[in-house]
Amino acid sequence: MSQSEQKVVQYLNEAHATEVGLTRVLQSQIAMTPRGSYRSGLEKHLKETRNHAERVQKRLGDLDDGNNPLRVAFGAAGGVLGQALALAKTPFDLVRGSGGEEKVLKNAKDACATEALEIATYTALERLARSVGDAKTADLAASIRADEQKMLKQVLGEIPKLTDAVVKAEVDGNGSYDLSKTGAADAARVAGETAKKTAKSGSASAKRGARQARKVPGVAQAEGQAKGAVASEADLAITGYEKLTADEVVSKLGALSQIDLAKIDSYERKNQSRATVLSKITSLRGNEPWPGYDELSAAEIESVLGEGDDERAKETRSYERSHKNRAGVLKAAERDLANA
Repeated sequence: MSQSEQKVVQYLNEAHATEVGLTRVLQSQIAMTPRGSYRSGLEKHLKETRNHAERVQKRLGDLDDGNNPLRVAFGAAGGVLGQALALAKTPFDLVRGSGGEEKVLKNAKDACATEALEIATYTALERLARSVGDAKTADLAASIRADEQKMLKQVLGEIPKLTDAVVKAEVDGNGSYDLSKTGAADAARVAGETAKKTAKSGSASAKRGARQARKVPGVAQAEGQAKGAVASEADLAITGYEKLTADEVVSKLGALSQIDLAKIDSYERKNQSRATVLSKITSLRGNEPWPGYDELSAAEIESVLGEGDDERAKETRSYERSHKNRAGVLKAAERDLANA
């Protein structure tokens, strides 16, 4: 492979890492964005972004048979970096800002910055490719850049409306943000309907529908917040919640899933708003070792750990110790690390 081809492969890898990272960010933003033109735009662009990643990956395959050390080195590092940045940002998307309207606006401003970065990335890729006579890569870059430019224009068009919503909520006291209409809540409803329809065929199938919806980063926490906002005491995962002292509630929180923690957080804020309880929930909330972890049984988790990923084993051990603290899961994680 010539030096010019290696440079094109490098730029393609950078573009692919960006698309992979953006996919995760879009999923988390959709989860917390209410229905409307902005969320529709995000959902449309998520499909485009996945398509972009596939097209860039295909072009990489056309150019490289996999033996190029530059691709192996940068492809792995770039892909992991893009995903890590996106995953690290996901919980921040869910808590930033003082209210729902502000969170959505700040995420939209981030989206503008992300689109500008992608436009610059594909502009550079197109220029490089044309300079070295690679018309196919240049045309691909130009096509994807056009999609990013359309998305940037659309998001910029949403900014005034989102800002008006912040003013109404935080200045006029007339908030419009509704957790029950977010992408996470809608996904939860779809999962619930799926579960009801498949209940007759067995509980395993019913649970699978709910699990699939919660595998989108951010869905579990946002779903819990949405449910907690309208929940009664009977809906909570802790029996006799209202009769318990703050210390008694705190002692039970570690065994709960992220969705149940979010539900209790929302319920507690709406009712007693005890600082001790809310502080403990905050310390327990965060990323699961992998999306959908809290929905798995100990045996299912142990099966995944058996695949030999030591980084995942470390994350599982840390998370499990702070939460359900199941002996079998901890032993499996330790065994994985010992064999690494």
